Amino acid sequence: MSADEGIGIFRVEAQELLEQIEQGLLDLAHNPGEKELVATVFRALHTLKGSGAMFGFDALAAFTHHCETAFDRVRKGEVPATRELVTAVLNAMDHMRALAEGRAAAATEGERLLAALELVVGSAAAGAGAPMPPVPITPTRWHLRFTLGPDVLVNGTRPLPMLDELRALGPCEIKIITDHIPPLNELIPTECHLGWDVLLTTDQPRAAIEEVFMFVMDDMTLAIEALTADTAGPAVLAQTQVPEAELAPGGDAKAWRPDASVRVPAMRLDELMDRVGELVIAQSRLKQIASASIDMNLRSVAEEIEHLASELRDSMMSVRMVPVVQLFGRFRRLIHDLARETGKEIELVTEGESTELDKTVIERLADPLVHLIRNAADHGLELPQERHAAGKPGLGRITLSARQAGAEVVITVRDDGRGVNRARVRAKAEENGLIAPTAVLSDQELLQMVFQPGFSTAATVTNLSGRGVGMDVVKRTIEGLRGTLELASPPGEGSVVRLRIPLTLAIIDGLLVRVGMARYVIPLSAVEECLELSAEQDQRSAGRSLLTIRGQLVPFIRLHDMFRTGLAPDRYQKIVVISSGADRVGLVVDQILGDHQTVIKPLSPFHAELGAFSGATILGDGSVALILDVGALVAAETHQHPAPLRAVS
Repeated sequence: MSADEGIGIFRVEAQELLEQIEQGLLDLAHNPGEKELVATVFRALHTLKGSGAMFGFDALAAFTHHCETAFDRVRKGEVPATRELVTAVLNAMDHMRALAEGRAAAATEGERLLAALELVVGSAAAGAGAPMPPVPITPTRWHLRFTLGPDVLVNGTRPLPMLDELRALGPCEIKIITDHIPPLNELIPTECHLGWDVLLTTDQPRAAIEEVFMFVMDDMTLAIEALTADTAGPAVLAQTQVPEAELAPGGDAKAWRPDASVRVPAMRLDELMDRVGELVIAQSRLKQIASASIDMNLRSVAEEIEHLASELRDSMMSVRMVPVVQLFGRFRRLIHDLARETGKEIELVTEGESTELDKTVIERLADPLVHLIRNAADHGLELPQERHAAGKPGLGRITLSARQAGAEVVITVRDDGRGVNRARVRAKAEENGLIAPTAVLSDQELLQMVFQPGFSTAATVTNLSGRGVGMDVVKRTIEGLRGTLELASPPGEGSVVRLRIPLTLAIIDGLLVRVGMARYVIPLSAVEECLELSAEQDQRSAGRSLLTIRGQLVPFIRLHDMFRTGLAPDRYQKIVVISSGADRVGLVVDQILGDHQTVIKPLSPFHAELGAFSGATILGDGSVALILDVGALVAAETHQHPAPLRAVS
């Protein structure tokens, strides 16, 4: 492994440790007396310091050491875990993150943060008065038996510092195991052939012992047993971290090999997904060739390849799927900071954290959700005194939830604040020239004004809001993900923003249709039903573009006219009814060709501004079919028919 690869692995692990520290600190802010949380944060700080020193990040190790020292005092009961201490360490974490990522971080900033931390620790210690007598902890006697991999010395690992760390945990009796030393003429001096048998007495938990070996755990055998008072000596030893590991004769655990997970760079997953997409296209071409052939062997092979390609596609899609808890967990810190900045009491509630989304979608959703949460905290939630006056609890609530609905994931941001002030929105829209003073708008059209570029109802510009860019970013990002955005806000009851996002951006199930001589793909997740448009119905609806479907008038778009095919439509046309949110629109096509596994290809910059299309795909015969942008088509048609229409009997 090269030095650059090692640093890359360290930075990934450091990010995970920093997230673990952050989550622990935020939990500790609500449960300051929880000793296990204190221990978790302390261990993560200790690990970050050690790994930073190991990979040459000396500034990070030195800075983290001070935070570790502060939490060591909390762990020992010398200092209480106050909210001020939690905030000071959270602020210091941002500096740690910059040092771990290799970004320029001013030394004076680090000194300022450490001075603030020392001040908080000193104040907390002084305010605590006489320390409470420590709770007596009965030390545990542990038996350890371990051997290191033969290459550990070449890789720079030294056994003596690990033994010193064990001695720091408590009194040790250490014996060297020499059973596996080869004869002198076969001895390779760069390989490690020793093992160690240790009896350790300590008041620290098992996890503290395991942390001593964390950097060599992948290439060693380690067995740990807690000895009771009536245990005469080491019996069968428990294998660390791998319950199913077998024990060799004499108590030696067989070498453990980590197979639970493998770290793979995201770029490689993207490349593999591209290859799978090309395979799906090639399989589609093979299927078309085989269907026109009378060779049964060719058809059989084509069917088998289709089955294998489908399984490979599904497996690849599942590899890219990650739970939204990875996304939702980022916002606890944001809520903590927003509560301090606004002077409001805010609680974040998350639901549906196990719902999975494509990792690329997860990454692109982070910024829109930050804007929505900041907007809910600043504009939506009231100050505690205002909430009490309105008969609400002083603690405001922002709920972040996710659920899967077919081929989409619906992410909802809900707050229980004052709701959208419609009068202020209309006044601002008129002031910005977005609507005329006499314009008649539906409630949904008025609410959608908040997503216009440069639109803001804030009276003053602050570091939270007022510049009118946040909600515009939300709308553009969601549309870029081929998703839709819905806003509801009952007056005085808060606001609800729903984001409907496709599960993946790579391969979708589509409905292939023909309009004139061209073929188009409609995302199958948006299709509600398909109907036949008879000549009589077409003539009766001429000039109105409305169709009665089970007592409800549904507007429809004649794609022949929109795409200017220059050809006469087929005699028996079809209507594909699509939906986006609560709105429904019919698309009139000449022929429905069937379902199609659609590998999405982005449009060129020259065609990217075409609002009716979100991408393109390659069909089995090598021709190109454009993918219709359902959200844009529905929005364009419902703008002409904004009010819900019902047939009159």
